[in-house]
Amino acid sequence: MHLETTLLSALFGLGTGLALIVAIGAQNAYVLRLGIAGRLRTVAVVVTICAVSDAVLIAVGVLGIGVVIEEAPVALVVIRVVGSAFLIVYGLLAARRVLRPQALEPAAQHGSISLTTAALTTLALTWLNPHVYLDTVVFLGSVANQQGAAERWWWAGGAMVGSVLWFSALGFGARLLRPFFARPSSWRILDAVIAVVMLTLGIRMAVGF
Repeated sequence: MHLETTLLSALFGLGTGLALIVAIGAQNAYVLRLGIAGRLRTVAVVVTICAVSDAVLIAVGVLGIGVVIEEAPVALVVIRVVGSAFLIVYGLLAARRVLRPQALEPAAQHGSISLTTAALTTLALTWLNPHVYLDTVVFLGSVANQQGAAERWWWAGGAMVGSVLWFSALGFGARLLRPFFARPSSWRILDAVIAVVMLTLGIRMAVGF
């Protein structure tokens, strides 16, 4: 009975974690773009950063730090301002790629992003988003702690596994789309979507939504 409860907690955590991260967002859009255009090593590093960051944030939430975050609105305001500015700038850069045909060549897309730039951008998209703290630390942390002292870490483990599965599928699976993105027009469509996502999220974050 205890094993069944443990497995159910882990599966529940897996489903809840996936429900939160499987959505069109700044982080997912960036991982998708790198998965299509980036080198395998770069994609592996970015996927690892995303998964490890989620694991750390979920663990922090389970440990009860979510309560501290709720009591520190000033910190979230600072993160929101910096994060919104970053998203808006990145969205404008994506929009510029749409309007500049020379930036749409697949070869240029493949070689334009260094490993360091990709890693730093991923860290910024992850840790400068206040919604990450509210969703992952506060929400997932509170739900995990509702499972009881024995099962909460199994639930959290399920959520962490969900993060690993999603980002691995998104980053490495995106390579299957490369034939479609052999055409410069496909890059224009992708960057247009990324520009809309980044700018929308950045503006919403800036005005506090």
